[in-house]
Amino acid sequence: MSAMDKKVVTLVYGCQMSERDAQTLSEISGREGYERSEDPNTADLIIINTCCVRESAENKILGKIGELKKLKEKNPELKIAVTGCMVQQPGALERLRKRAPHVDIWAGTHNLHDFARQLKTAQRSGKSAEVWPEARGITESVPLAEKGKLKANVNIMYGCDNYCTYCIVPYVRGRERSRPAGEILAEIEALAESGCREVTLLGQNVNSYGEDLSAGSDFPALLREVDQIPGLLRVRFTTSHPKDLSDQLIDTLAGGRHLCHHIHLPVQAGSDKILRRMNRKYTREYYLNRVRAIRERLPASSITTDIIVGFPGETEEDFSQTLAVVRQVHYSQAFTFMFSRRSGTPAFALPDQVPLEVKKRRLQELMQVQNEESLKWRQNMLDKTWEVLVEGPSKSNPERLMGRTRGNEVVVFSGTQDLSGQPVAVKAQEANSWTLFGELA
Repeated sequence: MSAMDKKVVTLVYGCQMSERDAQTLSEISGREGYERSEDPNTADLIIINTCCVRESAENKILGKIGELKKLKEKNPELKIAVTGCMVQQPGALERLRKRAPHVDIWAGTHNLHDFARQLKTAQRSGKSAEVWPEARGITESVPLAEKGKLKANVNIMYGCDNYCTYCIVPYVRGRERSRPAGEILAEIEALAESGCREVTLLGQNVNSYGEDLSAGSDFPALLREVDQIPGLLRVRFTTSHPKDLSDQLIDTLAGGRHLCHHIHLPVQAGSDKILRRMNRKYTREYYLNRVRAIRERLPASSITTDIIVGFPGETEEDFSQTLAVVRQVHYSQAFTFMFSRRSGTPAFALPDQVPLEVKKRRLQELMQVQNEESLKWRQNMLDKTWEVLVEGPSKSNPERLMGRTRGNEVVVFSGTQDLSGQPVAVKAQEANSWTLFGELA
């Protein structure tokens, strides 16, 4: 079999950062002669890029790794690589290798750029396992975001310095490291020239971008430069930490041409007591002040959030304060979770763990309230015309088109396929908690 006959399948779990890492691994494999495929049964290389934010995600990944053992038995030449956050956890490598001896390549988050060398080592000797304990700067030789697509994710920084007590990310992604602005801009310019119309700038906390670079390098300045790149229609970013959301950033969004009026601003909890236990470094009132600043300068901006229920020590009063914040902010969408104990984080050993049945009840209550708020938000958009960037056929009804507003609301409407990739005006006519339905204006 020639190199170009080989197939690679990439399976990804976790956040957009993980998705971007998986894309990098696919691109590296392509340079080594592997063609992308969606069929694990005919693959010569299967890459699983992992997540470890929650134990449930890790259990699902371990189950998938176990399933691949059967494919390895059928095809001993198949190479299996497991990469990313789950592997990077302190002490995880040896435990995982014992549990899954059929895996050929293990790589952590800090050495993904070296995957080609590990792949060659595994092809020669059968195995390669490397996890760097710390990042060694930023390597700009890794493949850039995939060209020729409507949308792309672009890393602007890596790591996190916030150390929320429930979060494993700082331990597996390392300290914050910002990419030089010139490298970011060059990548986005190449994407725009290839037909990309929307980029999402990625970082665990994009608001602290540039703090490790020279004076004058900050996130608002970077946004202003990206906004000037010819060909781009939309610029998004995620995630913003509330403690670092500045008036300067809000003003930059208000004055931008292509900067989307959508801010993902994780609140996590509405109780000051729980926020302190989480080490979030802001108070409820500070967060609400940031929301008021957004509403004043960007009145049509959508705000989305993350919320954890059942954090250790959360009482019914604490939970009621979270519900009150949800009703006050009017989030267009919220990603809601039950607290999951994560070994390796301070919250794992906190006292006053909340019983599972209580967490389940609170999650259901929260979801009901948020669904009501999401519906109200979209109902307020009805009978108005919105700019929608068309992404293609709707998954729920392929005979109709689907796109997103600048506020990231999903819109389904009738139209021809040649509109894909184009901005169109759509009048919103109906809504549910998740989707707007309309017709071309």
